[in-house]
Amino acid sequence: MKKLLVVSMIVAATAAYAPASLAATVNGQVLEVKDVQSYTYLRLKTKDGETWAAVNKTPVSKGAQVTLDNVMVMHDFKSQTLNKTFPTILFGTLAGAPGSSTGMGSASTGQTKPAADVHVDKARGANAYTVAEIIAKSSELKDKPVLVRGKVVKYNPEIMKRNWVHVRDGSGSDAAGTNDLLVTTANQTRVGDVVTAKGIVRINKDFGAGYAYKVLIENATLQP
Repeated sequence: MKKLLVVSMIVAATAAYAPASLAATVNGQVLEVKDVQSYTYLRLKTKDGETWAAVNKTPVSKGAQVTLDNVMVMHDFKSQTLNKTFPTILFGTLAGAPGSSTGMGSASTGQTKPAADVHVDKARGANAYTVAEIIAKSSELKDKPVLVRGKVVKYNPEIMKRNWVHVRDGSGSDAAGTNDLLVTTANQTRVGDVVTAKGIVRINKDFGAGYAYKVLIENATLQP
């Protein structure tokens, strides 16, 4: 039954992982809770067997019935804090938890705010662009340094030895998928912060485990 759970979740995540929202959900009873700095790890009993899951750090009681939205499967994920490698783990948002998101963005354990709520002035200086400009000119900007200023709308720390930051500045279109830009960085931040990111544009980047992006800024430094 555990094998069936893994296979079914891989199919769901693979089919759904795209700039559009994910619909995959998992329901289960909490058998074990492990809190670390950024995440709460949950061992769940589901209708298909037991599995581990990770969500943004939030109070969860043993025995509680929970629902995970926007689920994505990762394999051989090593938690440096727990010093434990999970052969299979589910990342998602805990339904009803503060900062949960149920319909925007890619699979992650962060929060996304509507684009209409974001209005950030363009960065100043050499190689400065808006979010929409970087996405529109991604082929031209490939492997070149850029500067972009935006509000952090999603933050996933410590996945594959990097922090994953989604920024928006009010430019672009939600319908066209040109208003949200991923930045990977070693720097820490928080949802709601306005940051200036300086990094290298990459296109058609596939990190594996379902993390594939048409355009992103990699190895960025973040400044207020």
